[in-house]
Amino acid sequence: MQIQFVVLFLLLSLAPWLSATEANNSGNEEAAIREVVSKYVDARERIDPKAVEQLFTADADQLVSSGEWRKGREAVVKGTMASSNSTGGKRTITVETVRFLSSDVAIVDGRYELTGLAGGATRSMWSTFVFKKTGKEWRISAIRNMLPAAPALTK
Repeated sequence: MQIQFVVLFLLLSLAPWLSATEANNSGNEEAAIREVVSKYVDARERIDPKAVEQLFTADADQLVSSGEWRKGREAVVKGTMASSNSTGGKRTITVETVRFLSSDVAIVDGRYELTGLAGGATRSMWSTFVFKKTGKEWRISAIRNMLPAAPALTK
C-alpha cells in the first residue's frame, strides 16, 4: 500500500515538469517548422533547386493556385523553379498557425504574398503546408496554395 502512495506521489510531483517539457518541445518543434518555411521562401527567392529539394519528402506534392498539381519531389522542384523564374517579384509567407496532428505530422497555414509583380501588382494568397518529421528533421510533404475571395484576406 505504501509503495502505491509513493508511486502516486512521484507521478503527481512529476506531472507539472512533464507538462512543461512537452510544451517546450512543442515550441521547439514549431520553431523548427517555421524555419523550414523561411528556408523554402529563401530558396525560392534565390532560385536554388538543390536547396528547395532538401526541404521536401520524396513523395511530396503541390497544388498551386492555377490548378497545376505537381506530384513527387522532382515535379515540385521543377515547377517551383519555373514559377519563380517566370513570375519574378518577392515572395513572403507569414505563418499564421502550426497545428500538430501527431508528434511527426503538422499542418501549417500562412499568408502568401507575391509583391513587385508586373505593373507593381501584389498577389495575396493562402498557403497550407503538411509537414512530416523524418528522423530529427521536418520536411514538407504537401503544399496547397489558394486564391481566397477578397473578404477572406482582411484581418
